This record gives sequence, C-alpha cells and structure tokens, in this order.
Amino acid sequence: MNIPDTARAQAQDLLDFIDASPSPWHAVATCEARLQAAGFSRLEEVDRWSLQPGGRHYVVRGGSAIVAFTVGRAPLAERGLVIVGAHTDSPGLRIKPKPADEASGLVRLGVEVYGGPILATFADRDLGLAGRVAVRSGNGVELRLVHLDEPLLRLPNLAIHMNREVNENGLKFNKQTELPLLLGIADGEPADRRFRTPLAERLGVDADALLTWELAACDTQKGSFWGVDREFIANGQLDNLASCHAALGALLATPEPEATCVVALFDHEEVGSESAVGAGGSLVGDLLARLAASQHLDAEDQKRMLARSFFVSADMAHAWHPNFPAAYEPCHRVLVNAGPVIKSNANQRYCTDAASAARFIGFCERAGVPCQQYAHRTDLGCGSTIGPIVAARLGIPAVDVGSPMWAMHSVRESAGVLDHAYMTAALGAAFHG
Repeated sequence: MNIPDTARAQAQDLLDFIDASPSPWHAVATCEARLQAAGFSRLEEVDRWSLQPGGRHYVVRGGSAIVAFTVGRAPLAERGLVIVGAHTDSPGLRIKPKPADEASGLVRLGVEVYGGPILATFADRDLGLAGRVAVRSGNGVELRLVHLDEPLLRLPNLAIHMNREVNENGLKFNKQTELPLLLGIADGEPADRRFRTPLAERLGVDADALLTWELAACDTQKGSFWGVDREFIANGQLDNLASCHAALGALLATPEPEATCVVALFDHEEVGSESAVGAGGSLVGDLLARLAASQHLDAEDQKRMLARSFFVSADMAHAWHPNFPAAYEPCHRVLVNAGPVIKSNANQRYCTDAASAARFIGFCERAGVPCQQYAHRTDLGCGSTIGPIVAARLGIPAVDVGSPMWAMHSVRESAGVLDHAYMTAALGAAFHG
C-alpha cells in the first residue's frame, strides 16, 4: 500500500503527541505547548477579555479541558462559528486516594475503573503512572504533572493451571479484589511510603509534601507503526487523542479564517460528560457568550450567530474486523484507511442528521478525501459521544464523525495511517467553510 510521506509524518506526530500525553492533564499541557508555539495566547477565565478579528487564543479549565479559537474576519451574527469538539480522557484504571496496602509482603495499589476499558488488556503489561499531584509548597498548594514512564506496576495473570477455562470463558477480573496493581516488595517499609517515594523523587519533593493525586495507570510502550507496509498505527488513547490531534492540526493550519473557528477538548466524556470540564458543563457556552459580548451582539444577534454555526463532534469509529463479521451491521462495514466515518443513530446516540451528514460529505469532497457511513447493529447497544450533549445545549446543527479503529478501549488500540491525514484534511475543510 502506498502511504504518502506527508501522511506518515502526520501519523508519527500523532504517536509523539499521544506518548507525551498519558493523562488528560498531560494532553492539555501538550496542546498548550503547541498552541503557544503557533502564537496563540492564553486567556484566564477570571480576567476581562479583549477579542479582536484575527486573534488566536485559548483557555484552560480545570487542567484537563482546553478550548482554542481563532476569531474570524466575518461578523459572528452573519457567519456564525465552526466548532470541532473531542475529548482528552480515555478509559482505564485510576489510582485511589489511599491506594497502598500490603498483602503477604507485597505492596499493591487499589484502583477504580474509569469508564469502560477492556480490563483484560491491562494484564501482563508494563504499566507506569501519570497524572497530577497536589504538592505542599511554600506558597500553599501546587498542582504538578508527573509521568513515571518506566515499568513500575503490573497486573499479573493467574496461571492457566489455576484458571483452566480462561480460554473458553474469557479473562475476567473482579474489579474490587483482582485489579489491584503490584508495586513491589514491602521491604520493611509502610506500604504508603513505598508508593509515595517514586512520586516524590520524580517531583523533587519530600514524600510528606504529597497531599493527594489524580493518577492513572498508563502503558509504557511507545506508539508504533505496523503492517506489511507500515500502514497501521498502534498506541494507547487513540480514542480519543487522535481526534484531539486532528482538530488541533486543522486549527493551526487555518491562520486567517473567514468564520470564527473553535476547537473544544473536554474531559470526562468516558463517564458521562457531566462536570465543569465536561461537554455537559458551561465551557463552550461561556466562550460563545464572551465572543458575542466582544462584538456587542444583543440577544437577537446571538441567536442568529448560533443558527449560522456548525458543530463537528470528532470521536473514533468502529472499524470492521474480519475475524468478527457478525458484530457489524452488514451494509455499514467501515474500513481502515478508507476515510472519515459519519456516524448515525436513530435514537440520538449520535447527533448526525441527513443535513449535517451531507454537509460533512461536502467537507470531505472539498478536501479530496473519501468518507464512509456507519450505523451500529440494531441488536447491540450503541455508545454515545459529546455530540448530542453539545448540540442540545447550544441548539446548533451537528454531525458525529470519527476515524475508524480497532480494539476501542483496549490499552493498545490500532488505526490507519491514511485515516488520520484524511480526518485532519476534512476538519481543515470545515474550518475553511
């Protein structure tokens, strides 16, 4: 398969982006660094804003959600906005506030299951820790990012001699008793101290300065290309950091748009989005209100602004798996490396309708990329996205799209090299109008 060098470079940049972003807080920090390098300025929600046409800005809320935007040349009431939304979080294992205990001389860390991961894929992996820690400092409390990227934790499988039916019945874990992660030998130290020490050493502080934390177990294996022509990529968190990367890349490639262009990257999508940093919160609505105020729009013109706007919910899609053909709707088998996927669901698990689907098809045509359409099997429960949430809260037309991938919610997911370039190009066409 012929993969253009540009597509391969974009895929490598995506892998680097994910490797630098092992938690939602790291993902936002990675986005912020790229935005600053491109000349975007940070705004604080507590300050008054001055927003002028051509301005390039971003705002961070809670450390794990970020909205970046370029103020277009056209008046908001006459042209509206183009908004692309995605999410920074991924399913996995989160460390409890008091996680460490000792069992027969071994230190284990208690975890909570975040979202809907494929738990079996965490077994026998080299796991590290990533997230943020509240550290006592001379000025009070400081929130610090931390990433222990060496093999630190493990969830060893039970030997087949003690689980003879594992291959017939599948690998299952009791979430309370069988998921704690092994950290090391107690070695005469309290379990809590064994847990705190590597964190404190990485942060350069005393172990007693660690007040609390939001930490996730993360895979230490870097992203990679695979396949006979290296036409596929594998990494953790493709769902949904691939969409974040594509949206950000499209925005950075649109320096002087006619319409105001927004990229909104939320947290907590995997657990329902109902939080201050989730799509169910006020983040985008607050931004739109401040943009409207900057152009002195009255209530009537604000409604006109929204009526002329368009929202693209970008979240990954289920690629057809040749080993499991019965899992798919027969006429909606989307293929890897065959283009962005428009996702539809009659029960509004996705926000797509015929008009918004046709509009996104037009974006793909202008970008010169193929596109596909997906519907879930009728007898299987369909997942959802931020699309219906944002569309309902803002009252604007919206479409749900995504790049096709395999093993969604595995600790190690796979997707296509070409698809990432296709999605970035399609979102760029959306921003260009």
